[in-house]
Amino acid sequence: MTDPNQRTPLATGFDWMLLMVRGLTVVPVFVLLLSALGAFAYGTALFVHSADDVISHPFPVRQNLGLFLVEVDLFLIGATLMITAIGFFELFVSHGSVGRPLLPGWLIVRDLNDLKSRIISMLILVAAVAFVDEVVNFEGGKDVLYLGGGIALVILALSVFQRFGSTSSHRS
Repeated sequence: MTDPNQRTPLATGFDWMLLMVRGLTVVPVFVLLLSALGAFAYGTALFVHSADDVISHPFPVRQNLGLFLVEVDLFLIGATLMITAIGFFELFVSHGSVGRPLLPGWLIVRDLNDLKSRIISMLILVAAVAFVDEVVNFEGGKDVLYLGGGIALVILALSVFQRFGSTSSHRS
């Protein structure tokens, strides 16, 4: 009779291979971090450009407000990309090897459902900001009503998915 705790060389080699494949998660982490950096840089460049335009042409206020809402959107997208990158890293690469969580306590990612929840929450916020940007620049007509209804349906669908789509056993 063999000891069930004894590992065969094949199993040990397969474990090593799986660990190496798991390490490939560093690629999307790196790409997501670069994308976040790009969103932050673009938002900053837009701010510098917008500030110059607002100072030289302070009116109409609606148009200027729209520029700043686009910046908010870019920074939210950058934050979402960064949270996703760190979440992937914590789930697949570090497993606490850093010694402490890389995200604040309210953003800790324990499983893919937590990561999904963070991403969905940020998508809802980005959609809401995009809609407000459209309303600020609204010229009239029914288009904004249709856009608002479409965004509301997407937000509703994401909220329902976030609430009921989790199959995680640690949630009650």
